[in-house]
Amino acid sequence: MTLSTPTSTGASLLIDTLLAQGVTTVFCVPGESFLAAIDALYVHRDAIQLVVCRHEGSAMFMAEAHAKATGRPGICFVTRAPGASQAAIGLHTAHQDATPVILFIGQVGRGFMERAAFQEVDYRQMFAPVSKWVAQIEDGERMGEMVSHAFHVAMAGRRGPVVLALPEDVLSARVTQPAIALRPAQPLHAVPGAAALSQLHDMLTAAHRPLLVLGGSGWTAQAVDDMRRFVHATGLPVACSFRRQDLIDNDDPHYVGVLGLGADAGLHRAVKEADLLLLVGARMGEVPSAGYTLIDIPQPQQKLVHALPEPADLGHLYRPDLALLATMPELAQALAAMPVDPALRQRLQPQVQALRQGFERFTAIAAPVFPAAQGTAIDLVQSWGLLRAQLPSDVVITNGAGNYTTWAHKYFRYRRFGSQLAPTSGAMGYGLPAAIAAKLAHPARDVLCLAGDGCFMMSSHEMATAVHLRLPIVVVVFDNQMYGTIRMHQEKHFPQHVYGTALHNPDFAALAQAFGAHGLRVDTAGGLVAAVLQGFQADRPTLIHLRTDPEQVSAGATLSGIRTRALAQGQ
Repeated sequence: MTLSTPTSTGASLLIDTLLAQGVTTVFCVPGESFLAAIDALYVHRDAIQLVVCRHEGSAMFMAEAHAKATGRPGICFVTRAPGASQAAIGLHTAHQDATPVILFIGQVGRGFMERAAFQEVDYRQMFAPVSKWVAQIEDGERMGEMVSHAFHVAMAGRRGPVVLALPEDVLSARVTQPAIALRPAQPLHAVPGAAALSQLHDMLTAAHRPLLVLGGSGWTAQAVDDMRRFVHATGLPVACSFRRQDLIDNDDPHYVGVLGLGADAGLHRAVKEADLLLLVGARMGEVPSAGYTLIDIPQPQQKLVHALPEPADLGHLYRPDLALLATMPELAQALAAMPVDPALRQRLQPQVQALRQGFERFTAIAAPVFPAAQGTAIDLVQSWGLLRAQLPSDVVITNGAGNYTTWAHKYFRYRRFGSQLAPTSGAMGYGLPAAIAAKLAHPARDVLCLAGDGCFMMSSHEMATAVHLRLPIVVVVFDNQMYGTIRMHQEKHFPQHVYGTALHNPDFAALAQAFGAHGLRVDTAGGLVAAVLQGFQADRPTLIHLRTDPEQVSAGATLSGIRTRALAQGQ
């Protein structure tokens, strides 16, 4: 590649640094505050793809999902205050999901600062709570240094987002710093010590009801494979944390379920009754801990082994009997090499079989749950039964937030690492931007986006981006004419007072066609599967519109059932 000349600008030095870090994709909504950076990207347009989005929140979602899909920091550029404010949702998602991203924000010129200039904001104050580091580059000569540092910070310890503000005049100013040839920043490696591994070995040998919970970020395909070998050697039962179901093949006989929304009560009991609980990468926040009810704070009743890459997180909430400061690839490699007494696997076999049978019962595809709805709305249990059987094993499934996700999380079997892109932050509107990012990162893999009607409309504008890029992603919109999750809680806490949760929706298939995508409506489970598989082979995006019965408010409850229980409890 051709780097900029020694007499350069802050903007060209910035893009040179991105090239040196191996960046191949940048997401943005253009703004006049960083036009110099866009011009520098133009010079290197054959090396870095610039993906122009329709909303800064979507651009940040794409950068965050791209980072999850590739393991390298996602890169996003937005303009000052309005653009930065809209990007905040993706920044919060990266913070809660421990995803390495770097958000570059165009800033007012240095001579205008502290004067309440047009769209001026102090980003150090604005984004400090949801970022690992927020800085402003006020000297173009330090551009390479600070951007390189941003990559290291984003990937060190508990991964997360970094924000760099770029004053307009710094980007356009001439610099004498020569073109740089930095090596790409690499994640720091934290290897568990021999003494800690020996203690873990002894704890496993003595355990009778152990449970391994996998979660967090920083995993690799090799780490997942090493963890699988450790699981098979020890015979441990394995659960996954919320929206981290792709850390083990869900068809593996040792997999016993996900600690997510609407989790199996039997799995919750297994966590509570475990005599040894191994949390590997999983922080066990509100959702996986069922509202902090499964593990006592600060002193758990279970013997607790907690493995995380960030020292500040170990002991922050739960006091472990053994704390392992380690990054996931290094820990998994060490565990896979650990000698294990064969008697352990034999001793644990009845427990694993019982938990696996419970998982199979909990996720069994039953007869139509809502027979009265047949012919007017699709049955989602049957739909996911067919999708589970016929989707490719390496399909990437993306989704945002909403009760429509509970069917996928309960009934689908994630088979491959990197097949689930979903926000643990609970952000709506994530699915479509994430699907675009996933297809750009892995063009050979099929990508399926799940979206509720409310969720889809929060980023539906990015259908224009997907059509422009001619990405054959498939988007399934579950349309029940309401904000389903909020309506569910409304019926639970304020039964019969339905207010503020109904939606009046467009014809989603026609909307997709207006963007230039394929759009169609299906009303049977078989028709859904056929349309999805056909969409994977298309020459552009496909949107499938499903009308669902509002009674099917989640995979584990009906609206009328929730309302009846709430009224009975209120009497």
